[in-house]
Amino acid sequence: MKKSALSILAAVSATTLLATSCSKPADEQAPANDAATESHEHEGHDHEGHDHEHDHEGHHHEHDGMEADEGETEVAQLPNRVVISHEGGLKTYDAKTGEVIEEEEMPAFLRLSNAGDNRHVMVTKGDKFLSFDSGLITKPHGDHNHYYTAEPKLSDAEIEAPHAGHVVHHDGFTALFSDGEGTAQVFPTDQAGDPKDVKTFESGAAHHGVAVPLKDGSIVMTKGTEDERHTIQHLSKDGKVLTETTKCPGVHGEATAGNGKLFFGCEDGPVVFDGKEFHKIDVSAYAGKDGYQRSGNSAGSEESDVILADNKTEKDAEFERPTSVSLINTKDYSAKKVDLGSSYWFRSLARGPLGEALVLTYDGKLNVIDPETGEITKKIDAISEWRENEEWQLPGPILKAEDGYAFVTDANKKELVVIDLFEGKEVNRYNLDIKPTEMAVL
Repeated sequence: MKKSALSILAAVSATTLLATSCSKPADEQAPANDAATESHEHEGHDHEGHDHEHDHEGHHHEHDGMEADEGETEVAQLPNRVVISHEGGLKTYDAKTGEVIEEEEMPAFLRLSNAGDNRHVMVTKGDKFLSFDSGLITKPHGDHNHYYTAEPKLSDAEIEAPHAGHVVHHDGFTALFSDGEGTAQVFPTDQAGDPKDVKTFESGAAHHGVAVPLKDGSIVMTKGTEDERHTIQHLSKDGKVLTETTKCPGVHGEATAGNGKLFFGCEDGPVVFDGKEFHKIDVSAYAGKDGYQRSGNSAGSEESDVILADNKTEKDAEFERPTSVSLINTKDYSAKKVDLGSSYWFRSLARGPLGEALVLTYDGKLNVIDPETGEITKKIDAISEWRENEEWQLPGPILKAEDGYAFVTDANKKELVVIDLFEGKEVNRYNLDIKPTEMAVL
């Protein structure tokens, strides 16, 4: 990132009306020809991944064959939808109104991950990965797209995966890791609704792992056992080891920086893969006893070369509640600690539209951090004070960021809060009739 998030935000705040056409979480029923869609007019606020902007000037478009299919409604731009899991199943909400669009009964502990196609959510249920269609549909048409909404639904697609674990989308592919087999199943992301071309990579043994697919068909994945894991390998599309590192004890989690480099958390400082080799990050300046420093949870951004990660330094702690985070610069392989003054948990990390590092802390505040300087630029009141449950599967606050907004659940009050990250303030607060377990925002 060439400029700091702080300086960019300052420039944005000084500009009131700019030539972007992005909206706040959009109305579900916005007519396709309505040019008066509510505008969220901030520089760079272009609803990443939704590609709403179309220049039709000087073009004559034939729209034959682009009519809405049965059950679809054409819209001017895709709205945001929020999918929440709870003890009874799934609920999909309209991000602008807070209304429930769809309910899916499925009593179970369900984990949610964006599939990467801006439409589907991968649902992790026991020994299976399921595909949930949010009903946000994009149809390419020449030099532009058409947009449609439909009722959300659980697809018929199921992928068997003993002890189904991490979901990672990267470079046009999505990887599903099976902890019970130590395998990664990879398919083109545009097949998320019905994966057909699934390729399996094997690590050799069951372990809690993760895999990141690359555009050339190769993959970066962990190797270990149920008792220990410290190895990360870059495998060719044929499964041949191209390079590896064994210097990542307790390897857990991944994130991608804006420069494409891959981050993996370890228990003695993280590792970064630059596409050819692995680099060990020196965190000795703030590591704990015996060099212990665990960053098992992280968040990357296309707008920043810096990775946000948690920072645990108490090796012998039964349950550590850290009050600082790590910022890992993947360009120069440096690291710094940011003190927050309040703790957080693994669902507290996200990234803003300009690469800002976002952390939701126990005091109910959303901390906005400049990733380059480590300065906390804002503390936004978000939810009530809270404390992490010792059982991680129990409901607790969740932070997600999408299209310039932060979406925060308050499990104690059963609320969903929407915060405009450019304005630095709450714009909506909705009552929920469930306690959220996990959340995905599209």
